[in-house]
Amino acid sequence: MLLPAFFQVRYIITDKHVNVLAIYSNKGGVGKTAAAVNLAYLAAQSGLHTLVCDLDAQSSTTFYFRVKPKIKKKARGLTKSSRAIDNSIKSTNYEKLDLLPADFSHRNMDIVFSKLKNPTGRLRRVLKPLRTEYDLIMLDCPPYINLLAENIFNAADFILVPLIPTVLSARTHQQLLSFLTKKGYDTAKIHPFASMVDRRKTLHRTLTETFQTKFNGTLHTAIPYSSDVEKMGLHREPVAVFAANSTAAEAYRQLWAELYHELTEAT
Repeated sequence: MLLPAFFQVRYIITDKHVNVLAIYSNKGGVGKTAAAVNLAYLAAQSGLHTLVCDLDAQSSTTFYFRVKPKIKKKARGLTKSSRAIDNSIKSTNYEKLDLLPADFSHRNMDIVFSKLKNPTGRLRRVLKPLRTEYDLIMLDCPPYINLLAENIFNAADFILVPLIPTVLSARTHQQLLSFLTKKGYDTAKIHPFASMVDRRKTLHRTLTETFQTKFNGTLHTAIPYSSDVEKMGLHREPVAVFAANSTAAEAYRQLWAELYHELTEAT
């Protein structure tokens, strides 16, 4: 498949020190993992040496990339400042795209972090040496505001938040922003985008437009509600691989193009 022109250029994000991107939401079922899988694939296709870290005990990203959800000594590499993490990183079926898989042991990561010195800064410390090895490190995060989430807020240079077009989703995001402000985190890192949008529905169209004015940093690209995204579980591939000409695949390509612009502009 011939890629669009912007995918035929080697991007270097690390020169500008923005290379840890978190896909995070404090609400489940918003298309977070689908976004992580598709954006990671597109980043690698564009020439970025990309590492996806699956931080969710459900290990959905690990499943999509056909990697066994088991890592050496479980989550040791994520909780200790060591090179143990290198032994757990796996290659995927796609060039320039590696994966740090999750397994069910990740459910205890909060407990492990809480027993360590500087418990909200451990993830940033562990990822630091990987910044020189990868152009982009992408974190697929579980939907909680907890100690792991605070590690994510500290480690990420840029946080992408999927918002589905519902009143509750907007309310949940406002709660996240209030928490970050209260705790002194940089809310300028937060960049929402509309996800699972059905433009046949008036409410979806209205709320998608509302996100643009209500939340600073909202990206313009919206990911549609699509059966092709749902089929990722059957194919265990990014949408652009098994349905390259679909509306969903095009939307993810547009989102990556906009995201790359924002990543470089952020510096």
